[in-house]
Amino acid sequence: MRRIDLRKANVARSNTIRDINRQIVLNYVRERGPISRAEIAHETALQRSTVSLIVEELRIEGLIEEVSGESTGGRPPILLSLRTADAVAIGVDLGTTRTIVATSDLAGRVLEQEQFETSPDAEKTTKEIIDRARKYIRDNNGTIEGIGVSLPGLVDPDGKELFIPGFNWRDLPLAQQISTATGLPVTMDNDANAAAQAELWFGRPEIREVRDFILVLVEGGVGTGIVFDGQVYRGENGAAGEFGHMTIGRDAPVACASGSRECWEAFASERSALARYKSLSGGRNGAATTNFGKLIDLALTSEGPARTALQETAYFLGIGIANLIRGLAPQAVIVGGPIVRAWPVISADIRTTVEATICRGLPTTRIIASTLGPEPTLMGALSLVLASKFASVSVT
Repeated sequence: MRRIDLRKANVARSNTIRDINRQIVLNYVRERGPISRAEIAHETALQRSTVSLIVEELRIEGLIEEVSGESTGGRPPILLSLRTADAVAIGVDLGTTRTIVATSDLAGRVLEQEQFETSPDAEKTTKEIIDRARKYIRDNNGTIEGIGVSLPGLVDPDGKELFIPGFNWRDLPLAQQISTATGLPVTMDNDANAAAQAELWFGRPEIREVRDFILVLVEGGVGTGIVFDGQVYRGENGAAGEFGHMTIGRDAPVACASGSRECWEAFASERSALARYKSLSGGRNGAATTNFGKLIDLALTSEGPARTALQETAYFLGIGIANLIRGLAPQAVIVGGPIVRAWPVISADIRTTVEATICRGLPTTRIIASTLGPEPTLMGALSLVLASKFASVSVT
């Protein structure tokens, strides 16, 4: 039972129920469309006339459209589907090595994307983002409604970066600069939080239906996005989820972003896997210049040192995941990032480590690979715009 926060409480007004019903109908169309008005009325127990009024509003707003269903001998039924003819969002996945700028339709389908090498010069990277965003806005004739930005650092709720350790960027008004240059609202969040939100809204049904989960994002570092009761938990000033810097050992293969060799990300990141591979291969076979994608390719072809490097990394991923399960007892833990391509190699080691480490009697927690592919942070950036279309009205 949730305690009412009187500082944020909203008194229920005459349009509150109507707004809630509107979001329910829209989400039925999003998740189960094509669907008929009659099916929605039956599933929701709303009056057919109420459903028809809401559908007409959503159709006028350009959120849904009518499509012809399959005929069973008579006139084809009229069904409802999300309107996906136009790009409505721009997503900016600002990474430590590259930045991707993309557009998507209302269903989260990526339509266009470009990428460029991220410069540690904040002014240069910001200009590159703005140039590409302006291009997409021009090309789409005013259909873009907002811009979402995911980035590898601490972000406060107002959209100002507090700290991006990879570049030592502090308190840069990036959201304000992009918004001023493009004339569009800009929403920003930490990359792991954004990816967790994307899983919540655009993952496969087996993930969408989970209300409490933790996404473990494995890239150059390790980050976590925490979802409680169907919403991302960000904590004070957006600082929740920095489990990548919890201490799990000593003398890791690499240092974390803050310089420690005791943090989880120092043991379980892409960089640690590459360092292990270099050590195991004795520098042979181009190990010194192998990137993480190539390392996965080698492991999938059963190259011994590559498989061992990834399996050792999986062991330490399992140690950290076990700690998260002990502390937060989520329904599921989702592993995301490029490492999911190596799931056939690492999944057994992760699960074995967790099972050996977890105390007996604790509920079983599913450990699954992200359903968003190797770039969940791009979907996360887009979800920062798109989820606001579907989120339920808050009644505190």
